Amino acid sequence: MLDIHWLNTFVTLARLEHFGKTANELHMTQPNVSLHIKQLEQATRVKLIERNPFRLTQAGERLLQSAKNTLMELQVCQADLNAINDLCQGTLTIAASDIISRWLLISPFQSFKTEFPGIDLSLLNTTSSQAAELVKSAKADLGFVMAQKESQPLHFTELKQVKWCALGDGLKEWQQGTADESNEEPTLILLGHDTRTRDLIDSALPELKLPKYRIMEVGSVDAQIDWAEAGFGVAIVPDFSLHPKLNLQTAITPLPEFPTASLGYIVRQNQVLSRAIKQLLHWVDEEIIRSPHVN
Repeated sequence: MLDIHWLNTFVTLARLEHFGKTANELHMTQPNVSLHIKQLEQATRVKLIERNPFRLTQAGERLLQSAKNTLMELQVCQADLNAINDLCQGTLTIAASDIISRWLLISPFQSFKTEFPGIDLSLLNTTSSQAAELVKSAKADLGFVMAQKESQPLHFTELKQVKWCALGDGLKEWQQGTADESNEEPTLILLGHDTRTRDLIDSALPELKLPKYRIMEVGSVDAQIDWAEAGFGVAIVPDFSLHPKLNLQTAITPLPEFPTASLGYIVRQNQVLSRAIKQLLHWVDEEIIRSPHVN
């Protein structure tokens, strides 16, 4: 029988291609990493790696495929067993982007801590695309994402239709060619790191009917809003990102011609949802109902 710990060490070593880095990540000693690989090679009766330079043998490549699937299936199984047992101790891991988590999850998380004090909430701040990968591999129990369609093996449930707004003065003047500094190209401030957001936005930019423009990429929606408020350009942001912002000084222009996107949550198909997850989703629904809407 192949020990699950040997397989985990082997998969980590194959990814990092370095015994010392593998030992650090797994909180092991380097000799123990080598021992696990030796024991795995003895059990399989084949050589799995070449050390100088590091590479997997053909047998190692084949084992790696099965080892990854095995570890993921065990992780998925343990998550489902925890849900069936209504786990009241442990960790619930949520994956979401920064703006979604701050708009949608703060109040539900507060309620969750009161109702389920034995369960630690772990929040992975990530993009929608990365959140999907984390849920697929059972490294996250639940993901909140912006998406256009469902993708196997995930199940997507829509919570809200996301519409887009332009935040910043002078957009109409730029479109009409009547801006004071008509020779200067306007700057569009876009979110650079979230590829799902850029995929949705980039194809819609011609709808603004700007003859020319520059792109300024920033790392968060808050940064988009701050730069637009400071007069550096026009930020294209989802409508819900403006809900918590008070006393905005610049113009808000709805962009109904932009394609809407769905904001919702993803779980693995056929995933068993624990009572704690169901209750968290109920609080999220209530949070959306309470949120004001940008017209």
